[in-house]
Amino acid sequence: MSKSFEGKVVLITGGASGIGRVAGLAFAAEGAKIVISDVATEGGQETVRMIAAAGGHSTFVKTNVTSASDVKALLAEVQRAYGKLDFALNNAGIDGARARTADYPEDIWTQVLEVNLTGVFLCMKYEIPLMLAHGGGVIINLASVAGVTGFVAHCAYTASKHGVIGLTKTAALEYAKAGIRVNAICPCYTRTPMVERMVRTEPGLEARLQGRIPLGRLGTPEEIAAAAMYLCTDTASFITGHSLVMDGGIMAE
Repeated sequence: MSKSFEGKVVLITGGASGIGRVAGLAFAAEGAKIVISDVATEGGQETVRMIAAAGGHSTFVKTNVTSASDVKALLAEVQRAYGKLDFALNNAGIDGARARTADYPEDIWTQVLEVNLTGVFLCMKYEIPLMLAHGGGVIINLASVAGVTGFVAHCAYTASKHGVIGLTKTAALEYAKAGIRVNAICPCYTRTPMVERMVRTEPGLEARLQGRIPLGRLGTPEEIAAAAMYLCTDTASFITGHSLVMDGGIMAE
């Protein structure tokens, strides 16, 4: 039986855990060759081992997405190893501090913007030429529901994710006629290591988060991965510049 992404090459940043890891496993299960990148070498290599154990093919490239030279070298390795890039999931991100705007640490502000926003810009900057050289592709940027509304005590994270949505729309317009589609996914509270760490350290937080979500539960990385895969299919070929909100109904209120 043929697989949906047989012969395709997928780059996933932030692939050492959470959504990135689950997406890597999901794309590989459908026949794609996966390039996993992350600053966390041990986690990235574990993702590669998991993909191999499931019968898939992947490689790991250690990359700091805030470094232009790192990202340029990452895409050069994709070109060397596979000769093309079909899909990119720009997933690497951090949450930063929890503090109101006047109290927000300036160094953390800079770090969050560098990883979450500049990192996405640099990835697209070097992914796009490789896609253009081979007739197009699909880029998916991980934004957040914090990219479409304000979140108290998360000014840097919210600003960075709003920026990701702006970058997504701009690149979608710039490269639509060249065969590159660019979309964003905007999850709400999802059971990633980032959220799990938050609920472990703050008693009662998980119940409060679930209480904010009309569907009454947290999202799962598998749901986000499935949405990313859908956006890469031909069925989604008329979708570009879109921000897919996956929030259990929060923004409907």
